[in-house]
Amino acid sequence: MPTDSMNYHRPVLLKETIDGLNIKPHGVYIDATYGFGGHSKSILDRLDYKGRLFAFDCDFDTSKHLIDHPSYVFVQSNFRYISNFMDSYNISQADGILADFGVSSYQIDTPTRGFSYQRDGKLDMRMNQNQTLTAFEVINHYDTDALSKVFYQYGELIKARKIAEQIVISRSQNEINTTFDLKEILSSLLGKGRENKTLAKIFQAIRIEVNQELDAIKIFLKQCAKLLKPAGRLVCISYHSLEDRLVKFFIQTGNFSNQPIKDFYGNVIKPLNKVGKLIRPSAEEINQNPRARSAKLRIAEKR
Repeated sequence: MPTDSMNYHRPVLLKETIDGLNIKPHGVYIDATYGFGGHSKSILDRLDYKGRLFAFDCDFDTSKHLIDHPSYVFVQSNFRYISNFMDSYNISQADGILADFGVSSYQIDTPTRGFSYQRDGKLDMRMNQNQTLTAFEVINHYDTDALSKVFYQYGELIKARKIAEQIVISRSQNEINTTFDLKEILSSLLGKGRENKTLAKIFQAIRIEVNQELDAIKIFLKQCAKLLKPAGRLVCISYHSLEDRLVKFFIQTGNFSNQPIKDFYGNVIKPLNKVGKLIRPSAEEINQNPRARSAKLRIAEKR
């Protein structure tokens, strides 16, 4: 693996993640969000010749930075299809599964990918470059109600309706093509002193819609509950409340409504048990990697 990629993307909460997986040298592990392979490399360092690691990522740029290791298999796919692919490799159970739900530094810093309001680029935001839905389609073709729903549900924005209306008015005059186009037409709605925070929520909402991220996480977590061996570990890193809430609720109750389902004897029916407390990055890590500041790590074990 090229050393520059490791310098470019520092894996968040690396030690805590590896400790949470409780790696067995001969075990089977899944890195559901390969990225630039920082977490994967550390997992492989702890496996012997019998151990196996399967890494998933739907972003084609990740395939340029793969690891050369006999125990490693890379799968170019979204983690929502994890069970299908593991079946194809005749793997019915895993000892540990890791997911880091954040957008990679590479994706954010590449203007042509359109993920960041701080860089001018076409409105894209696709994690899988083969899919047809882009940020351009969302911004230029969703009606006011649909846009308002996106901004309210996925950005938790109080002014969701006003933002949607401003976009529809502006695009009736000219197509909105770039991140800076969008930023400019919304400038009057950002709030003094809150511009960056509001823009971050707007771009988050669009990105979630384009990639159907929350649906993918729900599908993924349900599959993990079946894929893990008894005492197998699930480690998830989230970066905003919508992601973290899904992980937290699923660990607590086995569903996403957070309403416990009990058996005849009053025991909560759920596939996982929480391990330890919520983990956040240290001040030292945040100082070295500011993008880690919002990360939250949760660990669970198969019952």
